[in-house]
Amino acid sequence: MLKLCGFAASNYYNKVKLALLEKGVPFEEELAWVGQTDPAASPLGKVPYLVTDEGPLCESTVILEYIEAKYPQHPLLPADPFAAAKVRELLRFIELHLELVARNLYPEAFFGGKLSDAAKEKAGQQLEKNIAAFARLAKFSPYIAGDSFTLADCAAAVHLPLVASATKIIYGRDYLADLPVREYLKRLGDMPHVQKVNADRKASTELMLARAKAKA
Repeated sequence: MLKLCGFAASNYYNKVKLALLEKGVPFEEELAWVGQTDPAASPLGKVPYLVTDEGPLCESTVILEYIEAKYPQHPLLPADPFAAAKVRELLRFIELHLELVARNLYPEAFFGGKLSDAAKEKAGQQLEKNIAAFARLAKFSPYIAGDSFTLADCAAAVHLPLVASATKIIYGRDYLADLPVREYLKRLGDMPHVQKVNADRKASTELMLARAKAKA
């Protein structure tokens, strides 16, 4: 059986977890905090990583591609090559051009750190540019890439809330507010597997904060 390793406070972990749940693939979860990972499975010490009968895999997008190819039931990519490429395009766009840029804000937004005004300005300008570009790709009809739930939704479900929250905390406004993101996330929030992922995330976040407080 597949073993998903990491912790449920991680949005990258949850992206993979949601895909496994939606596809109905049996898997186990193994708790692995940053600093407690298997270096043979995750050389950079990142989560998630996936242990398979053939060996371990790291990098969440690679894991998603493996799951989709290995377990074609309940597909999360369209059969048409171009449509599948458009889903991958959105997936990468959300990861690289939205979440990864917003991640620069997380130390102050969520963890009590402090960013320079220059760092905030740089991230804010990049996010405004990238979100405008994202708006030209996303469909929200009703899912991010069209009429079917796909791998791009697995990413959007876990990454977009953080982008929205971080920008609202740092800049006083949600940079995604002009897009139908709130309604979209509400629709996803009615899905049982999204509800489970969100509940597990909340519990894991509380545990992560308690661990950090105990170490302080």
